[in-house]
Amino acid sequence: MAFLLAAIAQKLQQIVELNKTRIDYLEKFQQMIAEYNADFLNVQMFLNDLINFAQELGAEDKRAIAKNITEEELAIFDLLTKPEVQLTKQEEQEVKQVAKELLKTLKQEKLVLDWKKIQQTKASVEVAIKDVLDRLPQSYSAELYEQKCQEVYQHIYENYSGQGSIYDTGA
Repeated sequence: MAFLLAAIAQKLQQIVELNKTRIDYLEKFQQMIAEYNADFLNVQMFLNDLINFAQELGAEDKRAIAKNITEEELAIFDLLTKPEVQLTKQEEQEVKQVAKELLKTLKQEKLVLDWKKIQQTKASVEVAIKDVLDRLPQSYSAELYEQKCQEVYQHIYENYSGQGSIYDTGA
């Protein structure tokens, strides 16, 4: 069982690092362990829960492929759609396209070397995000649009270029 716990913990670390909207998986895992440690679950129940959870993680790990987007695009897509934004299938496709276009624009034009060190380049990234996210479907209110712009900028700032970056800027 220790091997299974370690494997799940490692997989969780990887998928949460790539996409912070997956933090609920980590919280669920920690809750399962806490319940087991508090003797709410017997060993067999805990093992069954771990196996089911590992299968959930496997499905989540393949979600980008199923949606026909990259892990990077999925992280942006998830930021734009979570917590659950009610979208039609057509609108979901539009949001996927916005995520793809945003990353392409940022990588080709905005995420230059040391982009975070110069106020003008940071502002340029922020404006590019707002411009591309302006193409989100009508179901995004002005307030939700502003919130998503901030969340996406924060994601880009934290994860592209510099110490601890998990994505390549293309620069």
